[in-house]
Amino acid sequence: MRVAVVGAGPAGVRAVEALVAAGLTPVWIDEAPDGGGRIYQRPPPGLLRDPGKLYGFEAGPATALHAALDALKPRTDWRPETLVWHLRPGAQRLSTLHRGRQAELAYDAAILCTGAMDRVIPIPGWTWPGVTTLGAAQIALKTQGCGIGRRVVFLGTGPLLWLVAYQYAKAGAQVAAVLDTTPFATKAMAAPGLLRGGTTFAKGLYYTAWLRARGVRIAEGITPLAIEGTAHGVTGVAWRDSAGRTHHVDCDATGMGWGLKPEAQLADLAAVPFRFDAQQHNWVPQRDAAGRTPVPGIYLAGDGAGIGGAEVAEIAGARAALALLEDSGHRVDAAQVTRLDARLARQARFRTALERAFPFPAALARAMADDTILCRCEGLRAGELRAAARAEAATGPAPEVNRAKAFTRVGMGRCQGRICGAAAAEILAAELGRDVAEVGRLRGQPPVKPIPIAPAAEAA
Repeated sequence: MRVAVVGAGPAGVRAVEALVAAGLTPVWIDEAPDGGGRIYQRPPPGLLRDPGKLYGFEAGPATALHAALDALKPRTDWRPETLVWHLRPGAQRLSTLHRGRQAELAYDAAILCTGAMDRVIPIPGWTWPGVTTLGAAQIALKTQGCGIGRRVVFLGTGPLLWLVAYQYAKAGAQVAAVLDTTPFATKAMAAPGLLRGGTTFAKGLYYTAWLRARGVRIAEGITPLAIEGTAHGVTGVAWRDSAGRTHHVDCDATGMGWGLKPEAQLADLAAVPFRFDAQQHNWVPQRDAAGRTPVPGIYLAGDGAGIGGAEVAEIAGARAALALLEDSGHRVDAAQVTRLDARLARQARFRTALERAFPFPAALARAMADDTILCRCEGLRAGELRAAARAEAATGPAPEVNRAKAFTRVGMGRCQGRICGAAAAEILAAELGRDVAEVGRLRGQPPVKPIPIAPAAEAA
């Protein structure tokens, strides 16, 4: 039986671990030069950094995952620096690209552990040089030991906002401000549920307290007005506080993000149905608690199936592998299955509280000014999408987001809507007076990321 595991982050490592323990030799694919995922991303060879400084409180889990990763590589068909750019469920084949060379990989079953990416709300000035997502700011720090600027503002909401700000300040960068769009009262109301997170919640409190104790400027419940800059880069950030007062802080870089969204394009190409998760305010591929999808032979685990974090990803990776083994006739440890299911259920309750504490600010996206660049790949402004929506609604059925894509090119660029898709759906829904779930989602298309034309033609 040939099993492919796509992704070598927390979910992928634990999935492979379970498969190898059962006597299988999976094909293990990751786009990065090495495993660990974004959360436990390793520096490149030659850049040696102490795990305690690199990962902070997560040094223990990170080093344990890396040790498992290294022990498993020789027992698998390990393929780093390999992009899976297409998946054909009927033919049960993966199209891959490794250092410019195209290959086709047949599989009997696949576990997709594709991870997540930052969820962005475009604001005026977000395309200036020096603006990155929170995840990109963190990757720069982990992989190269450098920051995105000398004086940085972090803007958005969610646990990652506070973690990255803490990591930058701890590393010696000047954090000019942490600007959270979620009011403190919203977080306080979710506190009873957050207590279920134990050490995870405690670490979040520590990051916030540490930043405050060192005099970092913190504002909560803010409305961002603009990232200011020139062709040479960012110069500052303007925002309005909850009392309506306008503020400004000088900086030379800005990291921004409003939570995470699944990287689920491969699940989409595999014909897995999607549903709108109102709690996470994300479209997620359908699966059961064990990671099985309605598509035979396709299993999902980790943040690519729904945002849960590194600990949940490890549990879900092991659980999806056990589901695959059970479905293929292998005997599995029933007690282990029960333990994993119980841990996943506990984590789900904590996740509910976390989503309540840091809700996606849909109103901010819906109120985007008409002249704000919405889709940076195509240079499309928010007002152009609104105008197209009105024109379409006046002449026929109210459009969904893929029809809007056909008329405006929103989401048709290099990122395929990964960046602008969430905000575009909110704008479209607001303009049509509909719920965001009704306007749909931008569907995945191959290649899931840009590739040279020659390999694509070769695979056609």
